[in-house]
Amino acid sequence: MKKIPSLKAKHVHLISSGDLRLSVNQQCWPAQAAMEKALAAALAVEGYTVVRAHPFKPKEKHGFIASQREGIEVFRNLDADAPIIVAEAVWQYSHHVLAGLTTHRGPILTVANWSVQWPGLVGMLNLNGSLTKAGVACSTLWSEDFTDEFFRTGLRQWLKVGRQ
Repeated sequence: MKKIPSLKAKHVHLISSGDLRLSVNQQCWPAQAAMEKALAAALAVEGYTVVRAHPFKPKEKHGFIASQREGIEVFRNLDADAPIIVAEAVWQYSHHVLAGLTTHRGPILTVANWSVQWPGLVGMLNLNGSLTKAGVACSTLWSEDFTDEFFRTGLRQWLKVGRQ
């Protein structure tokens, strides 16, 4: 994995932690991709661009961080001061990204969908509990479609001051 250059102004990194099982990550990827597209649109309204911190893996047919080792590699190659959004539309394993988030110095926003079919909110809350226990500050937002005023106001504030 190559080093990702520092972000330009009005750019934000996005990561997504997944499951340990390939079949689950493949099944859940369409929901995650749709959520990331809606989130990117919300960020674009605010004048920001999403930069995925790890690629979609064509051979595996998903774009999740699927192991703790992979998560460590992703964070090793990021600017530790850059703003980062952890986007979760489905169940995820917090340990895939927790080590990297404990040393990340930039603002962290955890974001989830609000869906009865996909447990992104549950996964995000699990990650938030892990971050709290580790003493890592983060902000949190969730939405059904990322167009509601609650979400937009919180996102705008996080983009402006690094917390909401």
